[in-house]
Amino acid sequence: MTQLLPSALVDAIDELGNLPGVGSRTAERYAYYLLRSDKHISKKLADAVLRLHSGVKNCPVTFALIGADESISPLYSDTSRDKSLVAVVEEPLDIVALERTGQFNGTYHVLGGAISPIDGIGPEQLHIPELLKRIKKDKVSEVIIATNASVEGESTALFLQKNIVDSGIKVKLTRLARGIPVGVDLEYAGQITLTHALEGRRLF
Repeated sequence: MTQLLPSALVDAIDELGNLPGVGSRTAERYAYYLLRSDKHISKKLADAVLRLHSGVKNCPVTFALIGADESISPLYSDTSRDKSLVAVVEEPLDIVALERTGQFNGTYHVLGGAISPIDGIGPEQLHIPELLKRIKKDKVSEVIIATNASVEGESTALFLQKNIVDSGIKVKLTRLARGIPVGVDLEYAGQITLTHALEGRRLF
């Protein structure tokens, strides 16, 4: 069968289509847009993607994303932030969502996902031991469990609670209020919704 499009364009469509949330039609539109645009736009995009792995790393304390030239997350090293208050989130972009509310002045701890057996993610793959060490080291008084309002997020929250309680660490455990609809990730929740969720957090 005769190929309808040049192989270079087909390859671009295929690769764009591998991105989460990008269907075949959207991939075609993206690839065609890049083809029609000035080639410098494609070069800038390619350069940015190539720099991703060399220019970004995880903070060794909070596991937030930091620049390759940084040794620790600025949100952790900032002396104006309250280290006794820690919000535990699933992914680094959840930090961005909470920071946009302007209502949180503590620090963060990124788990690196949520417990999901179907996806092959177990508790041993999350940064839970590091969190327990931080709670002791920084004399944390409150841990806000800010995992997503999903089955996986709830399972992870319950597992975290059990681990912290079983460790014998005395710390206040709270959960974001139910202003966040079930099934909606923090990354996609609105600022007002997140603000109310922070203000109305409850004991866990």
